[in-house]
Amino acid sequence: QVQLVESGGGSVQAGGSLRLSCVISRRTSGLYTMGWFRQAPGKERTFVATISRSGEEEYYADSVKGRFTISRDNAKNTVYLQMNNLKPEDTAVYCCAATALLGHPTNTYEYKNWGQGTQVTVSS
Repeated sequence: QVQLVESGGGSVQAGGSLRLSCVISRRTSGLYTMGWFRQAPGKERTFVATISRSGEEEYYADSVKGRFTISRDNAKNTVYLQMNNLKPEDTAVYCCAATALLGHPTNTYEYKNWGQGTQVTVSS
């Protein structure tokens, strides 16, 4: 069982930045494609970004493209989500997830392991 722990959430004003981190429990974290998802109050969980096992391929939701950057450091078993130019509509609980699938999995059912999430609040 892979355990994921997110951190880095908080409250910022619109236009600000935050960097989320997700620590993966296993030393073999490089075997997993990693993703970030978010869930706003009263809404379904939606895809934000995914990164390949090697970190060479990234894929983003249109709503965050150009503002968010996903990256990973397999030596540290950590995945990051750099969020710039934040908007009030980015307010949500952000969760990282791990999957053994390749490619660009964007659906929640494609991920087997999930973290508890970290709250991001953006005020106008």
